[in-house]
Amino acid sequence: MGKVKINRILISALSSGCGKTTITCGLIRALKNRSLKVSARKCGPDYIDTMFLRTALSVPVGNLDPYFTDGDVMRYLLASGCKDSDITVIEGVMGYYDGLGGVSTEGSTYEVAGETGTPVVLIVDASGISVTLSAMIRGVLDYKKDNNVKGLILNRVSPAFYDRLKDLLEKECGVRVLGYLETLDDIKTGSRHLGLMQPFEIEKLTDKIDITAVSLEKTVDIDALIGIASQAEELRDEMPTELERVMAGKEAEAVRKRHPVIALASDEAFSFCYDDNIRLLKELGADIRYFSPLKDSALPEDTQGIILYGGYPENHADTLSENTAMLGAIGRAHAAGIPIIAECGGFMYLCDSLKDAEGNTYKLCGCLPGAVYNEGRLTRFGYMEATAFTDGLYGKAGTTFRGHEFHHYDCSDNGSDFTAHKPGRDISYSCMFHSDTLAAGFPHIYAYANPELYLNFLVRVLRAPHSV
Repeated sequence: MGKVKINRILISALSSGCGKTTITCGLIRALKNRSLKVSARKCGPDYIDTMFLRTALSVPVGNLDPYFTDGDVMRYLLASGCKDSDITVIEGVMGYYDGLGGVSTEGSTYEVAGETGTPVVLIVDASGISVTLSAMIRGVLDYKKDNNVKGLILNRVSPAFYDRLKDLLEKECGVRVLGYLETLDDIKTGSRHLGLMQPFEIEKLTDKIDITAVSLEKTVDIDALIGIASQAEELRDEMPTELERVMAGKEAEAVRKRHPVIALASDEAFSFCYDDNIRLLKELGADIRYFSPLKDSALPEDTQGIILYGGYPENHADTLSENTAMLGAIGRAHAAGIPIIAECGGFMYLCDSLKDAEGNTYKLCGCLPGAVYNEGRLTRFGYMEATAFTDGLYGKAGTTFRGHEFHHYDCSDNGSDFTAHKPGRDISYSCMFHSDTLAAGFPHIYAYANPELYLNFLVRVLRAPHSV
């Protein structure tokens, strides 16, 4: 244990929609094409962008979120998770300085860069703008002197205009322009109405990434990017004290000795999952066995606990409802006292019914009384912090967690065992069902924000009367 050298670079932008994900994916492919071992991380609470990085590029991924964890935990997760890589590419979130409530740098990509000592390359959308870019970029550089910005990549710029714009920006802003990506019609992906596209829903996704990588190799100084990544500060990979207290305690050791079998839903309907949550489960000794509520008729053999993460169950409600064998298996497991964690789409699946945007109603598990319906807009969107009223699966009354909500559906009964608060805003509301064998609600929880929640879940799993 000690300091480790993690070559890394953070790709950010002035705003959303500038091409961060496109260029991040293309850059990772270009680096892999050079036979480099690449890992990736995503700033903020996003789990869809990490799906692109994991599934389309086959690289280890994780999140870095200063609202969920402090700097020590972020640095540990980054150092310990990426130390076997030649280079790590971190994708930012929103605009570089955009943080909590839209009025703070707290929780921003800028904070991640500062906490982890990572050099930054800004993606700049140069379509329909020229000299004004100088003012915008100088504003970013002058706003915080410790900005860590080491270079720019211009997006959606014509080859004929690039050289002139590069000279202007380097002269006016004093920062290196590392290259550009011209407008490529072949790589457009689009988005679903009221929802983001998942990797498996995008036609010829790997081809689009390959096209981007080839173009970046021609128009961006990849060697210079690698050089910037090599300048990143060393990190310590030892476990922070509070995290070590949980992971090295007697209860954690007892769980590791018994390797409880956890059935984890994973298919087209249930795919929203933080990779770091899986990492924590495995480090605590869980034996994770994946199953599909869409296609399977039974839970994995010897299941002792169940996790139903989020996704788009509403887009598969007919198939989920028709799979009565799995609905019955989940219902019997719940009735038998098998502990269950259910988040967002998983919570919806446990409810009595779901009415889709067209007004069709589908019967679901019926483990919870609520009827799920389409709101047609994001509901309670964003970060939240919740405190338990009751003892239950996650811990005793007073237990807290930090999470994030992203859903266009709501429920007639969201539970009332926790009180949630929106950071920086005078907004609070009841949420969650919380009992000895159930923790269910709309919030997505990043497990390293409070690892005791998952430890308590696994301890309770081992106390369950039997497996299914």
